[in-house]
Amino acid sequence: MPRRRAQGEFVKLGIVYHMPFWTNPDGSVWELEGSFARYVDSLAPYFDEISLCVPVFDLPQPSGTRVRAANVRLAPLPFFDGPKQFYIRLPRILGPIIRFVRGIDMLHCRVPTPAAYPAFVAARAASKPVFLLVVGDLHALLPTMPYRGMKRLLWRAYTAMEEFFIDRMAKGALTFANGRALAQKHERPGHPVVETKTTTITVCDIASRTDTCGGASIRLLAVSRIDPRKGLRCLPEAVARLRADGRPVALDIVGPAVGRPGEDERSAILADALRLGVADYVRCVGPVSLQELMARYATYDLFVLPTLPGEGIPRVLLEAMAAGLPVVTTAVAGIPSLIVHEQNGLLVDTPTAAAVATSLALLIDDAALRQRLIRGGYETARGLTLDAQAARMTAAIADRLGVSLTPLGAST
Repeated sequence: MPRRRAQGEFVKLGIVYHMPFWTNPDGSVWELEGSFARYVDSLAPYFDEISLCVPVFDLPQPSGTRVRAANVRLAPLPFFDGPKQFYIRLPRILGPIIRFVRGIDMLHCRVPTPAAYPAFVAARAASKPVFLLVVGDLHALLPTMPYRGMKRLLWRAYTAMEEFFIDRMAKGALTFANGRALAQKHERPGHPVVETKTTTITVCDIASRTDTCGGASIRLLAVSRIDPRKGLRCLPEAVARLRADGRPVALDIVGPAVGRPGEDERSAILADALRLGVADYVRCVGPVSLQELMARYATYDLFVLPTLPGEGIPRVLLEAMAAGLPVVTTAVAGIPSLIVHEQNGLLVDTPTAAAVATSLALLIDDAALRQRLIRGGYETARGLTLDAQAARMTAAIADRLGVSLTPLGAST
């Protein structure tokens, strides 16, 4: 049985990940993108302190998401933006990682992330308990990576190394995985994996509208990093097909272009829109903070994410469902373990412009189907809030690792 936290006992969780943070002059802790900050806040009530081993900006950024929990601290790493920068700086990074592990009682690695394996090795050497959350599949991304020549060989080598590291960690630690596909991938005899569904939503985020598509224009929303792995190139043609058939749609793509491949992809999307005559109806909005994004969802009619393999379960699907947006997405990776076709969303097998346009047209034309998907989306969202996820995860941690993680202040 899990042991109760004794009076005066202090349990400090360390989390290692690559999302960048910073500290404002008032001491508040902020994250650039926002979803990870919400995840940290959901775990904070179960621990006396959480230490985040993450890259840290030298200066505050103009926008982001604040960590609300008062018991969260930063264990700064020299700033890196991707695996290449991490490994170039590795000699400077190893020392801070080792010191970070020495100062915690339990380690949580959210993977893939390049800093995870050094932290895992240090924690095991110190006999400290570890749990993982696997949120993506680098190997599944290989066919869609835009690199050629030496860059492609280097990316393949990096992918093989990360896959090896994650496999080693999963064999030696309690492992959670985002969606059924990732859970099945990492399960081994004697090493079961706990399936979970990463989320950013709270009960307060769940809307109450019962229908959409009632205006003169149908507003489509895609939320995604812009890079070749996300399947966004089919969207301008899907918009053109819908408008040619008399459906007055306009699309916003919200999210950052990732590196040079992402910038090239954004340029190609906009060039396709111009060539197809829908440049006035396809916008790349760029990144917005999570707080702003959560408010924006309510201003759209339909959500579309034609993503390719390599995902766990994109957290934006739950955000859209919580906002009352009917969803069209792809039946890849862990998505079918969240989206049930014609119950809480529509799935396409292959994200072609024709398939996406057909599904969106069905939603625009069929009010009963839209309303059914909205109701199903709300039902799904209510069972997969941050609080519910944190409670399930910490119950599994307590059961498997033998430490009571009753929320601080709760009755024992």
